[in-house]
Parts: sequence; C-alpha cells; structure tokens
Amino acid sequence: MLLRTASSFSLFNANGDHILLPSSVRYSQGKHLVPCATKNSNNRPLTGVVFEPFEEVKKELDLVPTVPQASLARQKYTDESEATINEQINVEYNVSYVYHAMFAYFDSDNVALKGLAKFFKESSEEEREHAEKLMEYQNKRGGKVKLQSIVMPLTEFDHEEKGDALYAMELALSLEQLTNEKLLNLHSVASKNNDVQLADFIESEFLGEQVEAIKKISEYVAQLRRVRKGHGVWHFDQMLLHEEGVAP
Repeated sequence: MLLRTASSFSLFNANGDHILLPSSVRYSQGKHLVPCATKNSNNRPLTGVVFEPFEEVKKELDLVPTVPQASLARQKYTDESEATINEQINVEYNVSYVYHAMFAYFDSDNVALKGLAKFFKESSEEEREHAEKLMEYQNKRGGKVKLQSIVMPLTEFDHEEKGDALYAMELALSLEQLTNEKLLNLHSVASKNNDVQLADFIESEFLGEQVEAIKKISEYVAQLRRVRKGHGVWHFDQMLLHEEGVAP
C-alpha cells in the first residue's frame, strides 16, 4: 500500500523508535509500521492521531470477490437499483422505437411533413443515447445489463378529428411524461437504498432535461390545437424543419 504523507509526518516502529521517512513510503507485510504525527521539540506528538490503513480496509478486503464472473467495482449497489436501471433502459429503447416509427410515417411520400420527421428522428436518437448512458452507468457500478423485449409500435398516426400531427405530438407528450415518471421512480429507489451517487446521476443527467422536454412538447401541442388540421400544420412543420435542436 502506498502512503503519501506530509512533511510533518513520520513513522514509529513497534519498539517506539522514531523513523524519519520521505513524503512517500511503501508498506510491506511484517514491518508493522504505523503512521503517526511527528513529535515536536518536547518529544510530544502533535496530534496523537494514529492511522492504521490495513485495519481500516480489512472489512472491505473481505468483500472483494474472488469469482471471475463477479464484478470488482461493485460497492453498495443493491439488486433493486440494478433491476430498476435495466427497466429504465427498456423504457428508453421502447420510446426511441416509437419515435422512430413516427419518423418513418412523417417521412413517407404521402405524408411528407419533413419537419415532424426530423423532430421525431432526433427524438429517437436522443432516447437511444439515454439508454446507452444508462448501460454505461450500469457497467460502471458493477451491475449486469439485461436487455428486454421491445414492443412493436404503431405505424399509422392519422386521426379523424385531430389529424396526424396533433395526435403524434400528444402521444409524444404522454411518452415524455411516462419516462419522467419512471425516472422519478428510479430516483426514489436510489434514495431508499441510500445510494447517493445513483440519485445524483439521475438528477444531473436526466431530470432537468426531462422537464425541459415536457415543457417544449406541451407548447407544440398547444400550437397544433390552435391550427388543427390543414394549412396551419404545414406552417408548423416548416417551423420544425428550420429550427435548430428541436428534439426534446
């Protein structure tokens, strides 16, 4: 074990003899060296604090797995947190799949709303990026990524009263709200298990962005409800087509 000490620190052996050491010392088994505060001119310890690193890590050392299949990085990461992360990965992939179906619909020649196609394609890519980010986090904490089945989405989004644009955007809003609900559940699991690092990860990487997405799509729904079907949808589509970064 490599111990880096400040210049005011030194070591004493088992007999109490004072040993001066440089700022970095290396332990070896059997030497029984214990770091202690350097004594002053009156031969008294400056702090009286004794740090025994091997005693400190002994309990954690017993927890290090020896089975090759077991993760070495896993620490205070519960099975419940691992399972909920895998569920969230599945949610993100399913939402991405629905958005990809919407992209295909609005990109078809008989619909040809290129702005909406662009919006849903970017949305699909972003949800997939979220899934991959969760997968990377799962591996970082020593969990196992377990991908689940993805539900086949709708392929037609036309609605007799609302029209396809409004119907699709309302569906997108419901998907974003569902995703946010699932993320809040994941955060509550982290809090229940006192996993501060997981809670911070969800807060910093997802929750703020999710609120922004819900606000933006809510505005799109409100605008489409005003224009309903027809020529107004074309103007809305042109706005999306020329707007930078329109995906939630």
